[in-house]
Amino acid sequence: MNSGMTMKNAQYYINLEDEFGAHNYHPLPVVIEKGEGIFMYDVEGKKYFDFLSAYSAVNQGHCHPKIIKALINQSQQLTLTSRAFHNNLLGEYEKYITELFGYDKLLPMNTGVEGGETAIKLARRWGYTVKGVEENKATVVFVEGNFWGRTMAAISSSTDPSSYSNFGPYMPGFSIVPYNNLNALEETFKANPNICAFMFEPIQGEAGVVVPDEGYLQGVRNLCNQYRVLMIADEVQTGLCRTGKMLACDHENVKPDLVILGKALSGGVLPISAVLANNEVMLTIKPGEHGSTYGGNPLACAVATASLQVLVDEQLADNANRMGEIFRNRMLQLQTRTTLVELVRGKGLLNAIIIKPFGDNKTAYDVCLAMKENGLLAKQTHGDIIRFAPPLVINETQMHEACDIIEKTILALA
Repeated sequence: MNSGMTMKNAQYYINLEDEFGAHNYHPLPVVIEKGEGIFMYDVEGKKYFDFLSAYSAVNQGHCHPKIIKALINQSQQLTLTSRAFHNNLLGEYEKYITELFGYDKLLPMNTGVEGGETAIKLARRWGYTVKGVEENKATVVFVEGNFWGRTMAAISSSTDPSSYSNFGPYMPGFSIVPYNNLNALEETFKANPNICAFMFEPIQGEAGVVVPDEGYLQGVRNLCNQYRVLMIADEVQTGLCRTGKMLACDHENVKPDLVILGKALSGGVLPISAVLANNEVMLTIKPGEHGSTYGGNPLACAVATASLQVLVDEQLADNANRMGEIFRNRMLQLQTRTTLVELVRGKGLLNAIIIKPFGDNKTAYDVCLAMKENGLLAKQTHGDIIRFAPPLVINETQMHEACDIIEKTILALA
């Protein structure tokens, strides 16, 4: 039979990646070819609840019609000019997003980690030119368990050996404090007058959906004010309605000095990120001192504007809040029925359960494999934690159906 006529199953595509791709990921053994709303479909036609949302990049659901329409329309008109010239969408997008979030300026980039790098550069420049930090002594403080990407700067601030081992030497000028510990943060601020910024996730995503104590965000804001340190909120995963508010910092009505956005800023269509700040910080960088060929391209501007409008128009923060309550209640009920579930935590539709090792050295990964067989896709992190983050367009009926699958799977493994 002609090989071109041969039916290509999942293993065929997995083998291709194994042979020709770098081995820097360990995906679940499923090959997706279509996404629609909260569902994904594999190459063999099986339907799954998506409970990862591409790490919260498709908050608006897969292939949202309004976002795809904006993508198609703009792609037929103009996609890229570089920043050597103006384009007719960038200013409109900047006006919309800064008014939506209440900041003076936007600096557009492409990926979440580029947003983090940009925020650090802005903070260091502000430290030298505004705060008066000693030359080449600017320090940015991070928290234990942080994750904001895989660049050299990101791994230099990491406390996870799988991120930084054998990639040194590391970038200087970074300091680490425990997460959710205001006393340690203040001691660090007191000890070093050259600290220009504190960068953190309002809820730690990759660390396993670690939610800080109530009052932590306000405490961070107060300390940053007191010691004249910029508060940088990494809202790449927690922002854009994921936790039941437009930004996770909104849960305590806290306004950071810089906000980093990414992931769902495009609804999962393109790499788009952004840093928001006021003039005192943003205008410290002059023409030619930072940029990106693709940052602020017309296609990205059209898609990001549509993506934000979907979040607002469909009131997805409110829906995330309501559906998150249902999910956690169902998981807490499940916890009473099995010793496999050790802990349930989260906010909005960013949630996690901790799985106690079971059977013959089985872990959360085995639970994810079993859920895949039953029609739901999620992914473990740090061995014993499963993160659950469905698209924010999920409704109550669908949420209960998905929880039924999780419950059935875990009870069968217990």
